[in-house]
Amino acid sequence: MRAQRLHQQGSIDDGRLQLDEVPIPVPGPSELLVEVEACAICRTDLHVVEGDLPPVRMPIIPGHQVVGRVVGGGDAVRRHRAGDRVGIAWLRSTDGTCRFCTRGEENLCPHAGFTGYTADGGYAEYAVIDESFAYDIPATADAIQAAPLLCAGIIGYRALLRSEIKPGQRLGMYGFGASAHVSIQIARYWGCQVYVATRGEHHRALARTLGAVWVGGSTDTPPEKLDGAIIYAPAGELVPIVLEALDRGGTLALAGIYLTDVPTLDYERHLFYERSIRSVTANTREDGRALLHVAAEIPIHTQVETFALRVANDALQRLKHDGIDGAGVLDLSR
Repeated sequence: MRAQRLHQQGSIDDGRLQLDEVPIPVPGPSELLVEVEACAICRTDLHVVEGDLPPVRMPIIPGHQVVGRVVGGGDAVRRHRAGDRVGIAWLRSTDGTCRFCTRGEENLCPHAGFTGYTADGGYAEYAVIDESFAYDIPATADAIQAAPLLCAGIIGYRALLRSEIKPGQRLGMYGFGASAHVSIQIARYWGCQVYVATRGEHHRALARTLGAVWVGGSTDTPPEKLDGAIIYAPAGELVPIVLEALDRGGTLALAGIYLTDVPTLDYERHLFYERSIRSVTANTREDGRALLHVAAEIPIHTQVETFALRVANDALQRLKHDGIDGAGVLDLSR
């Protein structure tokens, strides 16, 4: 099969991914073999490629927003059969027995495995996943449209929960890429007023189209105090700016897996009046199921730009330089 593999971390501008011919993976006893239809690209893929995340396995096939068809499986597979459409997300395994797993916080499992990082992912024609970590995707769903929901959607949904935003309240979003363009649709569905601060006029234009009540530059101050906020951009320097924009009792959720250093905070200006900061770490499978349910209920429409597998380097370069509106998706049919 064809697969884009990372052999050595470095700048994506140097074209770090290499299109290789590798064997089709063999599924384990409880694993599904999935023929990939689409794999959305993610800023986490960029962090893996460029070394913002330490190397775990090399070479590695990136990609963790996979939609495809089951074409085989191990002897212990019980729930799926050939032809079923499934999704593969970032979280792919946990130990199931640690104190985090047993209290419903499997996203914090110290022995978790991750698609496209600790195990090969979806920048390839085939992938494997344990069926207990596969998401059911309707056969009628558009694979290209659905792929960004498997991380951008799930993490955006968890970030909304972590921000503790309530229906009708004022929510700030800082950075407006793939995840934010999904979560704004959920926030608007909940009746929230959404204020977006982001660099790049094309991102600001998309935010306006999706119903933001105010749109400004990445460091601009919203005209109203915010009840909650989410930082999607991997920019630690935004943290004090956003905390100052929060109203009393407001919560800031940090949605990224990577963040540059946060400047020194002033207690009175940034944290007093019970303003708080919460990070977002991966997701639980329940987050994924809940997101897919609400996505169908709204329904969510993802704005996508498609790329062939052979130009995955170009797609990630575009992502790095804010050149994609919405989400980029590798279309394996091209």
